[in-house]
This record gives sequence, C-alpha cells and structure tokens, in this order.
Amino acid sequence: MAEDWIDISVPLYTGMVHWPDNPPVSIERMMDIDRGDTANVSKLSMGVHTGTHMDAPVHFFPGGKGIDTMPLAATIGLARVIEIHDPESIKPDELHMYQIKSGERILFKTRNSTRCWQSDDFVKDFVYISHEAAQYLAAQQVQTVGVDYLSVGGFFKDGVETHHALLSAGIWIIEGLNLSSVRAGTYELICLPLKIEGSDGAPSRAVLRLAGSAAT
Repeated sequence: MAEDWIDISVPLYTGMVHWPDNPPVSIERMMDIDRGDTANVSKLSMGVHTGTHMDAPVHFFPGGKGIDTMPLAATIGLARVIEIHDPESIKPDELHMYQIKSGERILFKTRNSTRCWQSDDFVKDFVYISHEAAQYLAAQQVQTVGVDYLSVGGFFKDGVETHHALLSAGIWIIEGLNLSSVRAGTYELICLPLKIEGSDGAPSRAVLRLAGSAAT
C-alpha cells in the first residue's frame, strides 16, 4: 500500500518552542534498559497547548466544553488547505475569493510553516487570524479551523478576540500544524486530540491525504 498520508504534526522534544508563559517541554527517560532496567519508560512534561494541539471552548470560557467532548466528525473528513499570502495576518479580503461554506474544515497555510518551525525560539510576529477574519469564519459557520503556528490569534494583537470569535461560534481549533509540504487543495483530514477529561486543550496528531488518492 502506498504511503500517501502526509504528517502535518510537529515532533515533540525537550527544549522545543512553546508559548512564552506556558510550561516548557521535557521528555526524560525514567527507566532505561541500558541502565539495567527491564524496559524503557519515559516521562513527558508539557503544557497542553504546545506543538500540534487543539483548543477546547473551556480554554477561554469558564464552564465551556472540554476537549473530551469534541465530536470526532470535527476533525475527520474532508478539509481544504488555503494558502495565505498576507505576511501579517489572515484578513477577510483574502478569504472572500474562496467562497467558504458552512460546515467546512479549513486549514490555513502561511509563511509560518517554512519560517517559524525552524527555530526553538518563539517567533512573535507569526501570521495569525485577525479578529475580523475570525468573525467572517464564524458567520460562514465553518466547523473547524487550523493554523500553522501556536495560536489562531496574534501575540501582539487579536489573541483573545480571535479565540473568542471562533470558540463562541462552536468552531474547533487546531493549532501548531506544519503545512510546508502541503499544497493548497482538498484533502482527507484525520486529527485526534488526546482524550483528556475536561481539558482546555490536548496534544494531537494530524495527517492529510489528497482527496481521492486512496491507495488500491
């Protein structure tokens, strides 16, 4: 069977980039066969909003839904990768031409994919979804939105506002994708967050396959 799935997740490793006020990533071998233990066992310590991950409504709304309530259909099915050329933010003017429809899963490919993941230092001027674009996506009633760095909202602007606009509209958020090896188009998406009870977010593994390319 051909390997036609594309992994759009970023690897987790000690010292990798994370949101500035979030816990750092530490992966430590607690039991080691080379030290005489019967098995290798590692300990993972990190914030749930690091690397490729998903946000749940409770991330910004007290009493909101946890990540464990996410319907699987939100992140399994057809998704459209849209390439954004604006170097600052995703704005409504650039989205209008794509005629985004209700129920769509939209993944935004920006310069973040080739620029930001090259460094373990946090990049503050990443391309984000503007508040106005988030409101537009909410009005279109999309199902899921994915971005290629650590937040749908900006570091300097529209951080809270963009999250509020999307989450309050029932839109599920995927953050931390790497779309550098993906062209714009329609794909099959599978993205599954860890089922952490009541959590505001969860690490996730996300893969794409070009729609209609299933191996025979």
